[in-house]
Amino acid sequence: MTVETDGGDAAVATTSVNAGAEPDEVANDAEEALIEEGELAGDYLEQLLDVLDFDGDIDLDVEGDRAVVSIDGGRDLSKLVGRNGEVLDALQELTRLAVQQATGVRSRLMLDVAGWRAKRREELSALGTAAAQRVLDSGAAEPLAPMTPFERKIVHDAVASVDGVSSESEGVEPNRHVVVVPA
Repeated sequence: MTVETDGGDAAVATTSVNAGAEPDEVANDAEEALIEEGELAGDYLEQLLDVLDFDGDIDLDVEGDRAVVSIDGGRDLSKLVGRNGEVLDALQELTRLAVQQATGVRSRLMLDVAGWRAKRREELSALGTAAAQRVLDSGAAEPLAPMTPFERKIVHDAVASVDGVSSESEGVEPNRHVVVVPA
């Protein structure tokens, strides 16, 4: 969007991005933008690791509609994860802001450190599937512990893969949680 001003009056002109472009071209442009996001994030994280005197290898990938950046291979990387991933969440947000500052577009990149998010994803998926099975067997709703939005999404996806049950989020942050219910 372009904003033009003339003596205090603002006129807004919009432009269509990729108007008339082939679907493959649009997909390639989107993937290139995600690759650029990952590279910017990698540069930011590399500088941060240097300042903190941490070792680690940075891996960049694109999964679906997100850039994914992983830091692996260094000693004491658990310090970058923190208790229950709190430091990792903060580091991810800082990295997203650094990318946004460079591109002008809000980033949705996902950051993982020492495989913590990947492991947590597996744990939460198993938790959601097990809770769904218990609800199927008992017929009674089962509330789960409070979780972050990222964690709740994983549980919702796991529950959705089981026929006969569904899930919903209840409560207010930071106590928002998933409830698995019979369908």
